[in-house]
Amino acid sequence: EVRLVESGGGLVQTGGSLRLACTASGLRFSTTAMSWVRQAPGKEEEWLATIDAGSRHIYYADSVKGRATIFRVNANNSVYLQLNSLETEDTAMYYCLSHAAYWISPPISKINGRGQGTQVTVSP
Repeated sequence: EVRLVESGGGLVQTGGSLRLACTASGLRFSTTAMSWVRQAPGKEEEWLATIDAGSRHIYYADSVKGRATIFRVNANNSVYLQLNSLETEDTAMYYCLSHAAYWISPPISKINGRGQGTQVTVSP
C-alpha cells in the first residue's frame, strides 16, 4: 500500500518561504514520478509541479514558476517543494501525489497515491 506523508506547512507572512516535504513508503520511490498539487477552500485542485524519478524532467504550473522548486532525495524516499515569495493566494492544503510511472508530463495521470495534505496559510 502506497503511503505518502506531507509535512512542513504552517503560517507564514507574505513574502516568506516554506519547504514542504513528502515521505513515501509502500512503493519503489526511485522509479516513481512525484507531483505536488494544492486545493484552496472553494476552489478546484491545482497542479503545481512534477518531477520524474531521475530528476531530469521537471515541470511547473505558471502560478508558481519562478517561486517554487521541486526536488527529491531518493535515498530518503522524499520529495520536496520549496516555496518562496509566498502570497495570500498560496493559502491552501498542499498534497503530494505518486504516479505509476518513471516519468509523467502534465497533465498528470497514473496517480497511485496521495498524502493527507499539509496546510499552508499566508497572512497579509
